[in-house]
Amino acid sequence: MAHDLVTIGRTGVDIYPLDHGVGLEQVHTFEKFLGGSATNVAVAAARHGRRTALISRVGQDPFGRYVRQEAARLGVDPAHITPLTAPGGPPTPVTFCEVFPPDDFPLYFYRHGGAPDLMIEPAELPLDDIRDAAVFWATVTGLSAEPSRSAHFAAWQARERRPHTVLDLDYRPMFWDGPEEAGRQVERALGHVTVAVGNREECEVAVGETEPGRAADALLERGLELAVVKQGPKGVLAATRDERVEVPPFPVEVVNGLGAGDAFGGALVHGLLSGWDLRRTIEFANVAGALVAARLACSTAMPTTSEVEAALASPPPVQTVGTT
Repeated sequence: MAHDLVTIGRTGVDIYPLDHGVGLEQVHTFEKFLGGSATNVAVAAARHGRRTALISRVGQDPFGRYVRQEAARLGVDPAHITPLTAPGGPPTPVTFCEVFPPDDFPLYFYRHGGAPDLMIEPAELPLDDIRDAAVFWATVTGLSAEPSRSAHFAAWQARERRPHTVLDLDYRPMFWDGPEEAGRQVERALGHVTVAVGNREECEVAVGETEPGRAADALLERGLELAVVKQGPKGVLAATRDERVEVPPFPVEVVNGLGAGDAFGGALVHGLLSGWDLRRTIEFANVAGALVAARLACSTAMPTTSEVEAALASPPPVQTVGTT
């Protein structure tokens, strides 16, 4: 049976502080969670009942075993999360964050010397699963190094730009020599996908535009069917060739905004596969992202469909947050 969603890219372990409002040097207690953007999107869609799988790699270490076990526990098929076979390879990466609500969450990526998820080889791709998935989701981070970059383009070539082929514009400066190189790779990638999702800064890297309407137009001009521009506290703009909708931010008390974009992504997948109209899809995804911003974790914090629907029916009267 084909998967509803196949994602490819970053995975690892999030080490989040339980002491908030202080720097890491003052934190005494942490908790670990499954992490990585492509991983979190797969988990988020699984929470909506979707059959999901992740293509990624981990180290030959306890955290690698944890990633596979926790992905399976959270509803993601781990068959294509494979450990590195060569001895002495890089370990499964960990990511620390600091929590300064409502809008400051510094990230520290411990991926020195490379990371297993950037060592996905084109020859090892499950091309049938990629072709047959109702949605194939990739992120810009996967284009930042070889052999992962070549694997992504091989996957897109096999898929032949069929709907829904999504590129998360997820630009992380620490993985690139600069925005110019990232922009060149994103420009190549946009010719292979049908949907792009990103915030204003990521749109600037991708198409040179930060104004949401112009950014959406520029993405559609590349032949995409759907462009989604996340505007943080100003809400979300989504556009097709025939329709444009803008939804306001959803009110929550922010705890940690880091998982909001991935929750948005998984909910967007659910809306697309449900055949909903554009406004309903974006409203649903926007609320899913906000709910995660009100929680500490990312993967384990992803809301269920019923949680999102309940929030849509009765939004709480507190501060607003958008999905970035």
